Amino acid sequence: MPAKTAKKKSDGFSAAERAAMKQRAAELRAEGKKGAKQADGLQELLDKVADMEPNDRALAERVHVTVTATAPELTPKTWYGMPAYANADGKVVIFFQDSGKFSYRYSTLGFQDSANLDDGDIWPVSYALKKWSPEVEKKVVELVKAAIA
Repeated sequence: MPAKTAKKKSDGFSAAERAAMKQRAAELRAEGKKGAKQADGLQELLDKVADMEPNDRALAERVHVTVTATAPELTPKTWYGMPAYANADGKVVIFFQDSGKFSYRYSTLGFQDSANLDDGDIWPVSYALKKWSPEVEKKVVELVKAAIA
């Protein structure tokens, strides 16, 4: 009897993952232009938000207003095709992932390692967003303030 090899076939990255990587590559190429980069970053962010489904777009718009009002020193840009906000060093601190990006049941507000959310040996760096409310806005403001502190 011939020996059977247990090879697991991988389908690789999904179409959405490949698209996100292509978007990130384009973003990295564009970052070579320092002068118009920030203005272009804001426009790219707004364009991405405009392309979202209505519920995701409403959340992304509220996140954008809240982040820019709370932390005007962060620079709007896109990151892997998602709305994001970077510090003075160009490192992403906060990002918004709409539920439609990878067909999730909720949108996500995420924080990168440059965010100052450290709390002991374990802390959350991602939050599910289903709908906007005064309580949600208050929590997002608190998180943004902590992230940039």
